[in-house]
Amino acid sequence: MHVSKPEDITEAFVDAWMARDADRLAALFSEDADFVNVVGIWWEDRDAIRRAHHYGLTTFFANSTLKVGRIKTRLIGQTAAVVHARMILTGQTTPDGKPAGRRYTVLTFVLERDREGWVCVSAQNTDIVPGAETQISDGRTLTPKDYRI
Repeated sequence: MHVSKPEDITEAFVDAWMARDADRLAALFSEDADFVNVVGIWWEDRDAIRRAHHYGLTTFFANSTLKVGRIKTRLIGQTAAVVHARMILTGQTTPDGKPAGRRYTVLTFVLERDREGWVCVSAQNTDIVPGAETQISDGRTLTPKDYRI
């Protein structure tokens, strides 16, 4: 499925998410698209993107709400674009079924224009960690850290 303008990808993604429709969500991506999630899991084609989102949307994101905040679009020539979108996620559940807290992310889409419109060729989701500028690893876990304080 193509969108008519690059920034339309955000609404189409959220609509598919809210409908819990992994097929529709995956259709926004080219066959050979890439998607990197917030913990660095890298899905390397449309079917892998569909399977991963189907799993999430039917389990720990089954009752979630995804909303779009600020959107910034940058055209790269006539046939490519980058769209950054702040997202707010609520309603995720923890592994023991309890409500998880609100999350803020930046979802970055890279789109390509063809005869049918715009299609996503790559996406990356990044958690926003308030009060942190980096992560520190102890070899097993990451801890948000701000060196400025």
